Amino acid sequence: MKVRLFEIFTSVEGEGILYGTKTLFVRLAGCPFTCFYCDTKESLPLDSGTEYSIDEATKLIDSNLQNQTYKVNFTGGDPLIQHQAVAQLAKHIQMKKIPTYLESSCFDIDRFNHVLPYFDIIKIEFKTKDSDFVDSEHYEKLISHTMKCLESSVNSKKTTFIKIVVSSKTQPTEFKKLIENIFEIISKENIDGFVIQPTYGISEPSLDLLLNFYDIVFPYYIDVKVVPQLHKFIGAP
Repeated sequence: MKVRLFEIFTSVEGEGILYGTKTLFVRLAGCPFTCFYCDTKESLPLDSGTEYSIDEATKLIDSNLQNQTYKVNFTGGDPLIQHQAVAQLAKHIQMKKIPTYLESSCFDIDRFNHVLPYFDIIKIEFKTKDSDFVDSEHYEKLISHTMKCLESSVNSKKTTFIKIVVSSKTQPTEFKKLIENIFEIISKENIDGFVIQPTYGISEPSLDLLLNFYDIVFPYYIDVKVVPQLHKFIGAP
């Protein structure tokens, strides 16, 4: 089995509920989606990065793993593109008793369930229609997969949190509909966090719009937080 890795590096986690933690990032190559705010476009091509055997990749990860690393974040691209290889790499990390963290758009429930046993922390990212994630024809189908992934993660008792990226293009009515659909299948007790993440440097939402989104989520989950990409403010990768 082979795996294409774009980069491996240690930095400060800048997103989600575990921002500020020392993290080893394993960035997988390949993502078929087209979010307009993507900040890792160079890793999207399926032939980007470098191809390794699983043994070579685990040795590379081990050589980059620093002391006092809180977790290992598998990101992309989208890790589910190479789900079989990702499962093997995450299993290797779990054997070291270091928490594993999956950062994915959760676009395929079968691939998600394949890797799920090897991850401790799951970020379920819901894309809004305005993100240009996919065309409108395929949007609902992919969101339905994300919903199933959320339900599967919760049922597996994983540390699970939700993230939604919003921009000045995001319509509150569409956002509200998405939130209603999410909390039709889970309750506030099922998740460990809910993050609204504003875009940075492109179509940035106003404070008033962010507060509007916050107010939409609050009745369902009072610990909702607006968290920008903090690593960008300290110049970290």
